[in-house]
Amino acid sequence: MFFLPGYSPELNPDEYLNNDVKTNAIGRQRPATKDELILNLELYLRDTQRRPHIVRNYFKAEPIQYAAG
Repeated sequence: MFFLPGYSPELNPDEYLNNDVKTNAIGRQRPATKDELILNLELYLRDTQRRPHIVRNYFKAEPIQYAAG
């Protein structure tokens, strides 16, 4: 069991996914509508899901090493 501070986004693997999505799914394509935004997100997340090496990379960051073992 690991005890984490109340607020520590740098220790949360989800934040690495969030940053990846913001940078690559939203930032590069600038959707014109809400539906386009949702479609871009779904496509990006499905693509990421099919590429487990990308997900593994989220856990290679030094602050996240505790969660990889």
